[in-house]
Amino acid sequence: MKGKRLALSCAVMAMTIASGAVANEIYKWTDENGNVHYEDRPSGAATEERLQMTYNRTSSSAVHQRVQARVDARTAREEAKTAAEASEKEAAENAAIAAERAQKCDKSRARLESYLQARRVYRTDDNGERVYLDEDQRQEARKKAEEQISEFCS
Repeated sequence: MKGKRLALSCAVMAMTIASGAVANEIYKWTDENGNVHYEDRPSGAATEERLQMTYNRTSSSAVHQRVQARVDARTAREEAKTAAEASEKEAAENAAIAAERAQKCDKSRARLESYLQARRVYRTDDNGERVYLDEDQRQEARKKAEEQISEFCS
């Protein structure tokens, strides 16, 4: 039993070594139509040449480092994309707030202008009827409009 196992192990090892040696031999030849062929066995063609192939074993630590570098680069790209999206969203929100403030500023200025030019100022009550303001209420409305202008237009 042990003899068979030893013989099998030796045969496997011999095949492994032999396959590595054969894999290093590549033959290049050109046929009569000018097509270039590559084979692992000699063809016997007159234009055949033997190419020597060499290889270096790949270091598993080098592979791990390359994979980790790709993962890190992908993570960095995703974080940068997320940060850019957040920045764009914040900029859009700030623009919306600025537009709203500008609109409120324009309304406040128009209201103050109407208070200054109108002889009689009124407001509409819940029933839709006009209620005219007396002088004190009119001054208070002007003051409120001026405060809104200073708040929204600065």
